[in-house]
Amino acid sequence: MQHFWDDPLSWKTAGIFAAGAVGVLAFAILFVTYAIYFERKVIGWMQYRVGPNRTGPFGLLQSVADVAKLLLKEDTIPAKADRGLFILAPVLAFVPSFTVLAFIPYNEKLQFADLNVGFLYYVALSGITTIAIVVGGWASNNKYSLLGGMRSAAQMISYEVPLVMSVVGCVMMAGSLNLRDIVVYQGDQFWHWNFLPQIIGFGIFIIAAISELNRTPFDLPEAESELVAGYHVEYSGFRFAFFMLTEYVYVYAIACLTTLLFLGGWNAPLPQLDFIPGIIWFFLKFAVIVFCLFWIRATFPRLRVDQLMGLAWKVLLPLAILNIFLTALGIELIG
Repeated sequence: MQHFWDDPLSWKTAGIFAAGAVGVLAFAILFVTYAIYFERKVIGWMQYRVGPNRTGPFGLLQSVADVAKLLLKEDTIPAKADRGLFILAPVLAFVPSFTVLAFIPYNEKLQFADLNVGFLYYVALSGITTIAIVVGGWASNNKYSLLGGMRSAAQMISYEVPLVMSVVGCVMMAGSLNLRDIVVYQGDQFWHWNFLPQIIGFGIFIIAAISELNRTPFDLPEAESELVAGYHVEYSGFRFAFFMLTEYVYVYAIACLTTLLFLGGWNAPLPQLDFIPGIIWFFLKFAVIVFCLFWIRATFPRLRVDQLMGLAWKVLLPLAILNIFLTALGIELIG
């Protein structure tokens, strides 16, 4: 299949790439704005509260007002901070989170870049955000920020190992790292989707992904009771907004990856439902994953740091290795 990105670089293809990048950025910002709103409404509903309901109809403009407030707040930089690194850290955190969206296929044709090593591309770029968090914590010249940054680096690096290994089973079954090939392999019957034959890998992936996102119950880097506010305690205004934007863009990316790797992507759950466009199935599954992330945040208490690290190395890593072994055994016996 010939794609426009296979054509030689010209003003036309450059314009298409630029327009696509702007479109993806606009969609990501729109998602972040209303993901925050719906998260607050869902958690409010689960905790018998109303949630945002004052700003705009049904409170729909509350997130817009919050963003405007952050943009208008004074931008402060501590006197003894490393000014250059302090300014660079939020940008260094956000750019990789936005760049990882380039390889996500939403249906058979709608994809910004078709990569043969799609998931490894995500892992490589998301690691840069870990560096940015450490840089932000260190550059603030605040001991609480430094502790939060180091704790975040330890957590994200530790959980990247089982996160990557949990996907190896899907790659072995599909015979490819290309996300499009993995979706095609799963087919349009839900009992063939990877969340069933790869149920161990699916569970490991979800747990490790939540930890990678620094979300409850793994939000130790932002443990207010211990570290004031974690690695971003000295940040204010739009620089703080960049860190929050990064977190929610990664929520978007993880929900997309879960849909593609384990839930059949744009495939319908049954062949009889193929008349519904694939992109609708994709975003229905995506919405379920995002809702579950909000549900988990409203339900579970925060873990202790020793429990957090022990779970990664003593539980998830051995299970991920076991899952790879069982997958190889199954392929050898069935294939």
